[in-house]
Amino acid sequence: MSSVVVEGLSKSYGTANVLLPIDLSIAEGEFVVIVGPSGCGKSTLLRLIAGLETPTSGRVLIGARDVTALEPAERDIAMVFQSYALYPHLTVSENIAFPLRMAKRDRREIATKVGEVAELLELGALLDRRPRALSGGQRQRVSIGRAIVRDPAVLLLDEPLSNLDASLRVKMRHEFARLHQRLGATMIYVTHDQIEAMTLANRIVVMSHGRVEQVGEPLALYRTPATIRVAEAIGSPAMNFMPVRIVHADETGATVAMPGGAECRVGADARADAVGLDATLGVRPEHLRADEAGPFGGRVELFERLGPLSFAHLGGNEGSFVAQLPNDRHITLGEAIRFSVDPGDAQLFAAGGGAYPRVTP
Repeated sequence: MSSVVVEGLSKSYGTANVLLPIDLSIAEGEFVVIVGPSGCGKSTLLRLIAGLETPTSGRVLIGARDVTALEPAERDIAMVFQSYALYPHLTVSENIAFPLRMAKRDRREIATKVGEVAELLELGALLDRRPRALSGGQRQRVSIGRAIVRDPAVLLLDEPLSNLDASLRVKMRHEFARLHQRLGATMIYVTHDQIEAMTLANRIVVMSHGRVEQVGEPLALYRTPATIRVAEAIGSPAMNFMPVRIVHADETGATVAMPGGAECRVGADARADAVGLDATLGVRPEHLRADEAGPFGGRVELFERLGPLSFAHLGGNEGSFVAQLPNDRHITLGEAIRFSVDPGDAQLFAAGGGAYPRVTP
């Protein structure tokens, strides 16, 4: 395993800047997940690290070795794609062994390595089958096996679960977590699925519009997003956002007014000169508390009971929002409910998208 460092890495196609200059450092053995909406540049960043694209500027270092000008085969990396990319005429055993055969490894070494990988990924009973006789999850495990059989310094994964159904995605998330624990490999994983990011990553890289918005541990990004784009990317259901105006600010926080005229206290360190400015209030569904005197109100348009969790989708003067409710709460469609939120659980974002700092207790 090796560290990965990118310095000032960018990619442009003519006048289109797909990736703005990025600096990122990934430690040996770390599992980093890059998350963001389609078109944000996350797959381009992965392909630049792999050597499948040529950067416009910057460099890539793997294990302190500058590999920017090297071909993919010379970088000691392996990549897993969402399409599996298995050879249909080869068996599972032959697919896994293919990179070793291309490297002209000894037959006994190949057989030993294929056996080890098959045991690790529970593919032993499938070694004589061809890809058409496998399920989607089994094909993905074969694809992973082919990638790790060479013991690469870095394993790159580009949306590897996007072609699987929901139940298989859950199972394969467990497989990736187990694989990382057993291999201790450096893994860089690209996805648009925030649940994958939150459950798998040591650290998450949130990208938007070709730039890195924030890098941090999953819970740190969830609790203290640096920008509104990070708040949108992390959390399911998503954070609620409401347009507000800052009407008061002091050392203990800020007071904001919502479109309907109700006011809410936020534990945000907004400067006095921010009074009168437009902002965005962010509140996660689980932080809304039913309160007849609360500033948030709406009528239930949809109610979801999801086992131990229940979510009410409401519409009102403050716009549409989602609230998590106790599972034993009886709800009628069209029912009006009001909510409040503790100041410390609310987020405040400036007009430019940056988060106001939290007030220090």
